[in-house]
Amino acid sequence: MSLYRLEDAPELDKPVLVAALEGWVDAGGAGTTAAAQLAEDGRPVATFDADAIYDYRSRRPTLDIVDGRPMTLAWPKLELTTARIGGRDLLILSGPEPDYRWRELTSDVIEVAKRLGVASWVSLGAIPAAVPHTRPVPILATASAPGLLPEGIRQGPEGLLRVPSAALSVLELAASTNGIPAVGLFAQVPHYVNASYPAASIALLTALGRHLGIEPPIGQLATRALERRNLLDAATANDEGTKAHVERLELLADESRLPAGEELIADIERFLREGEGGDGEPDGGSRLH
Repeated sequence: MSLYRLEDAPELDKPVLVAALEGWVDAGGAGTTAAAQLAEDGRPVATFDADAIYDYRSRRPTLDIVDGRPMTLAWPKLELTTARIGGRDLLILSGPEPDYRWRELTSDVIEVAKRLGVASWVSLGAIPAAVPHTRPVPILATASAPGLLPEGIRQGPEGLLRVPSAALSVLELAASTNGIPAVGLFAQVPHYVNASYPAASIALLTALGRHLGIEPPIGQLATRALERRNLLDAATANDEGTKAHVERLELLADESRLPAGEELIADIERFLREGEGGDGEPDGGSRLH
């Protein structure tokens, strides 16, 4: 029995499936925020069985209580939405990362993609990185074959990198092994930011637009990005340790290089250690909200 329910399948012209999942590889909510922007005026075409793929103790539904009266529940959901932007048909897959049945879900997502004639796949995500909030958001990309990425978007990292996989990456790999050209666009979010980061969402939408030859809607993201920048600037100015750390990252960014792995780990450990209070717990200087 499949995990999805497909609504009346629309007539689509070589649609691109854009996927973003909340949780792993979604630092600052950048990927899911970008996906929500794309899907804002779209309509759902497929839903997946939330009872089968989510642990409601870790992803609890949200209850609205009005004047002491329980009113409505909003359950976590994984949904596929269709939207047409810049003359391109998009299918946007978004929701919390599933807790269960990844392999079965992956098979079903690929089945839906084939039924709807998906021509290519794009993953949108974000990772914490040694980058400052005062510089443009870097994009790191993956690709299932040479020549898929537009000029200026770097594929990497070079060599072997073995990491715990996100469900998003499982889906992307399955797409490519099933003959669907796939790329992943991953914004690098300052590792010291522990809040939403709209600038990364804008960077992802911009990179997606270059990749597809469209102009995705930005909406209120520019305003929100400016507000976040102002908050981060103020927080940085008020903490000498954070300020020094950001200045070091600025220097590395301006030199277009990242610190070596051991150097970065030592730097981050020193940054976090200096941000701890006397009881050994962070005093608020190590992570900016």
